[in-house]
Amino acid sequence: MRDLSVEDIYSILDDARLFNSSFKDWQLPMQKALVANLFFEASTRTHFSFESAQHQLGCQVADFAAGASSVTKGETLYDTVKTFESIGYDMVVIRHSQDEYFKELENINIPILNAGDGAGNHPTQCLLDLLTMQNEFGTLEGLNVVICGDILHSRVAASDKEALEKLGSTVRFAGPKEWERPGYPTIDFDEAIEWADVVMMLRIQKERGSGMAGMTDSEYLEKYGLTKERYARMKDKAIVMHPAPVNRGVEIDTDLVEAEKSRIFEQMHNGMLVRKAVIKRGFGFAPFKEEK
Repeated sequence: MRDLSVEDIYSILDDARLFNSSFKDWQLPMQKALVANLFFEASTRTHFSFESAQHQLGCQVADFAAGASSVTKGETLYDTVKTFESIGYDMVVIRHSQDEYFKELENINIPILNAGDGAGNHPTQCLLDLLTMQNEFGTLEGLNVVICGDILHSRVAASDKEALEKLGSTVRFAGPKEWERPGYPTIDFDEAIEWADVVMMLRIQKERGSGMAGMTDSEYLEKYGLTKERYARMKDKAIVMHPAPVNRGVEIDTDLVEAEKSRIFEQMHNGMLVRKAVIKRGFGFAPFKEEK
């Protein structure tokens, strides 16, 4: 997100919104574009919303399985991506466990879309979060946003902080002290519930070694999760968000996942729209407002 100006961000959000209306059937002029999805980590929403967006834009899509590739023989990420470039692919989408893996790919000459790098960045998740908030409140300026959970390991927290502060929101963080992150201002979660316009819960990332901070699932929900009691104290027009997958009954009471204030599944829909806009931008097409 740090590579995008405020104008860039709003341009992508505008395109994403238009894909949901009069431009929803727009296809790339180069409908035979070859796109490869290189996911080195498990994913449902990001992977398949990218794939849905690619198919809807007329691309031909290949899904890369690292376990059935030359990666198992020691091939580097650079050589893998260079192979796709060399055999005619026009774009790659990459998710990788290494922070800022893309720094190794500076000599690649086809567009690379970052679908998440380690605990570092998740730009398309950030953009869909911004779209969800903008649709709800009409603006991203002046919003109070609390992000609660495993801040230390969360690339979502990192990208959302970067963008929201750039766009004029106030962002605070909550969760166990073991998962605090330098430079990420914290607030007591019970205090934040009544302060926030957006309450964003984060998944506990056990695959990154976060564990449970010494708590059981029920203890975590009581101390740091969105319980029904906390939900009842939210502002009338506040919303609940979560990048998913959701650990029901841990980060959020299962009855609240689809509650009136929840926008969790709306975020998923917006993810497909944002990824359409990002793919379009990656191929060098001008924003819709410039094409009219």
